Amino acid sequence: MSFDFNSPDFYDPESFAKETARIFDICNGCRLCFNLCPSFDVLFKRIDEFDGDMEKLSGNDTRHVVDLCYDCKLCFPKCPYTPPHHYLLDFPRLMLRGKAVEAKKNGVAIRDRMLSNTDLLGTVSAKFAPVVNWSMTVKPIRMIMEKTIGIHRDRNLPKYSGKTFASWYTNHEKQKVRGRRSEATQAAKAVFFHTCSVNYNDVETGSAAIQVLEKNSVQVEVPPQKCCGMPYLDSGDIEGAKERADYNLNELAEYVKKGYDIISPGPSCSYMIKQEYPLLSTHPDAKLVASHTFDMMEYLAKLNREGALAKDFLKPQGDITYHLPCHLKAQNIGFKSRDVLELIPDTHVEVVAKCSGHDGTWSLKKENFEMSLQVGKPLFEKFTDGTSAASDCPLAQLQIEKGSGKKPRHPIQILRDAYGLDKDPSN
Repeated sequence: MSFDFNSPDFYDPESFAKETARIFDICNGCRLCFNLCPSFDVLFKRIDEFDGDMEKLSGNDTRHVVDLCYDCKLCFPKCPYTPPHHYLLDFPRLMLRGKAVEAKKNGVAIRDRMLSNTDLLGTVSAKFAPVVNWSMTVKPIRMIMEKTIGIHRDRNLPKYSGKTFASWYTNHEKQKVRGRRSEATQAAKAVFFHTCSVNYNDVETGSAAIQVLEKNSVQVEVPPQKCCGMPYLDSGDIEGAKERADYNLNELAEYVKKGYDIISPGPSCSYMIKQEYPLLSTHPDAKLVASHTFDMMEYLAKLNREGALAKDFLKPQGDITYHLPCHLKAQNIGFKSRDVLELIPDTHVEVVAKCSGHDGTWSLKKENFEMSLQVGKPLFEKFTDGTSAASDCPLAQLQIEKGSGKKPRHPIQILRDAYGLDKDPSN
């Protein structure tokens, strides 16, 4: 199978080429995903140029299709041939395998190594946040960045916080402002997997999540954690992804065994822990951790079903245009952010389930930036005046802001505001 990361044939070019030919042939006969992304568009047009003769596809054709895949996962839930169907078709993981085979042969590109290491980038940039954030607005510097490391000069980039979420949480604990019930009376316990984006760029989303969880009497713990590993998968660095998966699983498994659930506000991170860790890692508790992992709003919807979600909302939130991230669609959990937000009185949520086109580091690259805006254009057009904007995905938020001029909030921030909770109470 193309997604068996631990198979001895995983990195074998001939084995990959054989599996690619098999899957491309099935996709060509189906074409249900013809309009989902540039990979399928290029693949089918190339096959048509050869009058359907699959054997004429070259290695360069395959590499082009692989490079165009930004791992949105949208084709997987749409495909009729995914496991347990006997075709065992998993196009996104075939693309990941293609990147891994290339990386094994030629090494991971310097640009990809740099962009993948979000913990190192975040740690350094957070210490010099004012300078780093200023430099991202200077055109000559952006032009140099484009020429040297290939990040498009017009790509809006996330700003770095002057402090990390981890440091905010430590301070929050020290000040004893949570006022939570004793552990003996608390029904719910959860580990907060904060994500790199929250830790280094968007501390407020993390603080809002903690406030809402505490409002709902959830006992929260924030253990040491690393990047979920998805940026490493995207660059073909399977070993780098495994290293981070194993580290996180070692931390998270002990809490799950004590009755904790795992919550993440980042769709890509919750997807990674749920779907990729059991395949990527040989850790004995990978499936256990995956089965107890929830997206942030999925967890709150769970509390609501159990009759444990506080509904003493003070502030209606009006009309909200909500973007459903691709990595939430791929989790097949429904519209949990919409469902929870519409518990707020006088609040209406319109769901837009279209890809933003940002997709990890893919749209940062100069060769993909303009294409990413074309992918996201149908989404941008849905964000009009008169409604507020929301998305669970921090990168989709950046892309929507670039394409529409409106900066979305995470649904957890909207929920905090509806409860009437003050922003960042620890400072």
